[in-house]
Amino acid sequence: MTATPLRVAVLGFGEAGGAFARDLVAAGADVRGFDPKVAAPPGVQQRNGEIDAVRDAELVFSLTTTAEAEAALRASLPGLRPAVVWAEANTAAPALKVRLAELAAEVGADLVDVAIMAPVPGLGLRTPMYVSGSAAPHFVELLAEIGVSVEEVPGPVGAASARKLLRSVVYKGLAAAVVEALAGAEAAGCADWFREHMTTEFPNFDAHTMERLITGTYAHAARRTEEMEAAARQLADLGVTPRIAGATRDALRAIAESGEGR
Repeated sequence: MTATPLRVAVLGFGEAGGAFARDLVAAGADVRGFDPKVAAPPGVQQRNGEIDAVRDAELVFSLTTTAEAEAALRASLPGLRPAVVWAEANTAAPALKVRLAELAAEVGADLVDVAIMAPVPGLGLRTPMYVSGSAAPHFVELLAEIGVSVEEVPGPVGAASARKLLRSVVYKGLAAAVVEALAGAEAAGCADWFREHMTTEFPNFDAHTMERLITGTYAHAARRTEEMEAAARQLADLGVTPRIAGATRDALRAIAESGEGR
C-alpha cells in the first residue's frame, strides 16, 4: 500500500522558499503554495492566496520575509486545520516568534521556530536547520519521512532563533566590516593586497570566503538588515547594548538603500 504523500504549503517563493518548494516536490511531497509576486516553481500547485494555500496542508513553511511574517500568518488563520504544523522559518527575534506561536495556537495550529543556519543556494532543503518549540519533535518526524534531517534545539519557540541571531552578530558583522574595509582599500589603491592579506591573516579565510562575504552582503543587504535588526532587538531584550549588531544593521541598510551591487 502506497503511503499518502506529505501535504506541504510554502508561503513565499523567494530564494529560500523557491528552493525548499522544488526540493519538497523532488522528495515526493504534495506541495502547494502562494507568493503574490513570484509564480510557483514547476511541480508546485499555484494557489490563490494564503487561505487557499494552507487549507489542506499538514505542514506550512513560512518563508516570506521577517516584515511580512505576521501578516502572512494572520491571513492564513481562517484556512489552518487544527494540529497543522506552522514552520516559521523567517529570521526574526525570539519575541516575535513567541507572539506568532500564540496567534497560531488560537486556531489550534502548532507553530515551530525554524532557524536556517547556512546559505540556502546549493543546499536547498538540506540546508542545516534548527527547530524548537513543543511541536518540534513532530516537525522533525515529518521531515524525516521525506529524508530530511533537522536538529532539534531544547526549549520553547524562540530558542532556535536565539542561537542563530547570536551567531549572526559575528558573521554579518564580519561581512559588513570586510565590505567597509575593502571600500577603503579600493580608495587607497591597495584592494588586491587587502584581499590577499585577509586570506593570510585568518587560516580559514580563503579567496572563496572573501568573495562570499562581499557578494553576499551586496546581494542580500535588505534581508540581512532585517536579520540584524532582529539580532539587535534580541540583545537589547537580554540587557546587552547592541553596539556591533546595531552598527552592522545600519551599514547593511545603507548598502541596501544605495542600490549598489557587485
